[in-house]
Amino acid sequence: MRELDEPLGLSTADRVAILKQPWRLPVLAGRLASRWSRLTAGSRRYRGSHKPDALLVGYMGHFDVLLARLLYPRTTIILDHLIFASGTARDRGEDGVKAKLLSVLDRMATHCADVVVLDTAEHAAKLDGAVRDHGVIVPVGAPSAWFTAGEAARTKRTTSGDDDVRNADRPLTVVFFGLFTPLQGTPYIAQALRQLAERGVPVRTLLIGSGQDRAECEQILADSPAGQMVQWRDWVDSAELPRVVAEHDVCLGIVGTTDKALDVVPNKVYQGLAAGCAVVTSDTAPQRRAIGDGAILVPPGDPHALADALERLATDPAALRAAREHAAAAAEAFVPEQAVAPLVAALERAVAAEGDR
Repeated sequence: MRELDEPLGLSTADRVAILKQPWRLPVLAGRLASRWSRLTAGSRRYRGSHKPDALLVGYMGHFDVLLARLLYPRTTIILDHLIFASGTARDRGEDGVKAKLLSVLDRMATHCADVVVLDTAEHAAKLDGAVRDHGVIVPVGAPSAWFTAGEAARTKRTTSGDDDVRNADRPLTVVFFGLFTPLQGTPYIAQALRQLAERGVPVRTLLIGSGQDRAECEQILADSPAGQMVQWRDWVDSAELPRVVAEHDVCLGIVGTTDKALDVVPNKVYQGLAAGCAVVTSDTAPQRRAIGDGAILVPPGDPHALADALERLATDPAALRAAREHAAAAAEAFVPEQAVAPLVAALERAVAAEGDR
């Protein structure tokens, strides 16, 4: 496998800012033109007899897939389309003309690909009828590093007998990591943590990340005893994150109520399962279908139900052990080799069809 990569140099926050401030679009256009020029030059060595059998356009490749199709008109192109640009815009409060233009971008991108990778049936249903048969559902899963970290944490717990003690000296440890977007429902998480503190339930929480809803979360917890049981970290390096998460009893998924929140199984759910944590996330159709009883499911947007679930895990060691066992069993279906099996099959079909043209 060979890789051509010219990073755009814009963070997620930068891209959101451009979405909210259209006058900054020339910045995006300039970056795209510069990177496309480099990609075009770099791709020359992979033409003719060196043409690839297939070309994968990675996550958030809505624009890049257009260039890929121009450069390789007869090559099987796979688009990692785990997010619809228009859906992300609406999730962040943007609508109207912007969302409609991004819908056009989604349509153009998916029509350029021979295989469109999506993460849930709900997202696959959003494909145009003309390209719906190009879609393949592939669970996000978790990299091997998460499974390695989970196994190390399980070994440590087994030797220490740590699961058998839950009190003020050894509270339940909970971790959340994310960009504090509306999809994630972090204000509901903050409200649940506040309720737990008011009930006197021993829970210590690490909240990792920053973003749109973090200030509201800080405000919810500011004048509460929960504030003293919550640690904030703006960033954890991706290489360190699996170990950090695996050191906790519980990994939180999402509890948001937006349309997008109801359509996804977030990466942090798969990663939390792989890390050996008990996972608590929202009870939505895609999560229930993908994870089953591998996670503790609570209604979206219900901080009281979330607090109840965490209280049970904090006060009942048997419940925590059972939640971890269920998580470990569910995680086995999402090791990398298993997760990509639908894509491998779809790619074999697409390459065979390409050869018949």
